[in-house]
Amino acid sequence: MTANLVLDAADSVGESLVWDAERQRLVWVDIIGRRIHAFDPTSGDHRIWPLAGRPTSIGLRADGGAIVGMERTICLWDWHGEPVPVCEVEPDLPANRLNEGVVAPDGSFWIGTMRNNIAADDSPLDAPEETGRIYRYSPDGRLTRLSDDSFAITNTFVWPATDRFVTADTPKNTLYSYRIGADGLLSDRKIFQQGFGRGLPDGSTMDAEGFLWTARVVGGACLTRTAPDGRIDRIVELPCSWPTSCAFGGPDLATLFVTSARFTMTSGHLAANPQEGGLFALDAAVKGLPANRFG
Repeated sequence: MTANLVLDAADSVGESLVWDAERQRLVWVDIIGRRIHAFDPTSGDHRIWPLAGRPTSIGLRADGGAIVGMERTICLWDWHGEPVPVCEVEPDLPANRLNEGVVAPDGSFWIGTMRNNIAADDSPLDAPEETGRIYRYSPDGRLTRLSDDSFAITNTFVWPATDRFVTADTPKNTLYSYRIGADGLLSDRKIFQQGFGRGLPDGSTMDAEGFLWTARVVGGACLTRTAPDGRIDRIVELPCSWPTSCAFGGPDLATLFVTSARFTMTSGHLAANPQEGGLFALDAAVKGLPANRFG
């Protein structure tokens, strides 16, 4: 199982990869690069939209547009211009920013926060405080905090069942499983997976067999495939040291794509490894699931 570079994107922090089946293309953000990508892997068509601020996540809308998490706000975007803010998140916590954001099976947008770890000049900031929370933004404009649990860095938002949610706290090298109650709130937090020895968990996706694929950032240089019981079923080596997110795509959802980052890497390392920050693809021998749409 070999992963190949399909686009030399050179992303500082490529994130939030999603397959747009209607347009047959991948969409993702480069947080520090302040841009949104769209790439058709069949034709090779590649579009970039530069933005004034830093996008942290992107999801698809049912009406054909996108929903975008910027640093402090949830926005709507129609593939041109700047994203339009519709909801400020945590106005009382100016030191926080948004991070992971994924459209849930019910058509809402789930968004996670964290202490901001990017300085004004795009250099890394030390941010050890666990001030992150998880929220649900509904199509009618309501923002609800889903749990009182705090996170250092929120990542991995997947729904293995209608009443179950799995998320990661990256610095803790831990994935948690929650029960989703009838009121939509999260409870009964349990450790789903913890302590894998390569890198840290970043973005994830589910395959059609109910297994979880996770990008192992911060030097992990691999993807893990995790069984529903938390057991690691497979490790896939990658030609990038900081894989950040993954998504199944292509006409039959049979190709697994992976974004990556080059944030904090030295010029010497990048000269020897110019593929860092690229977009990669592999045949995972299993199919994925369609992306949810907001609305």
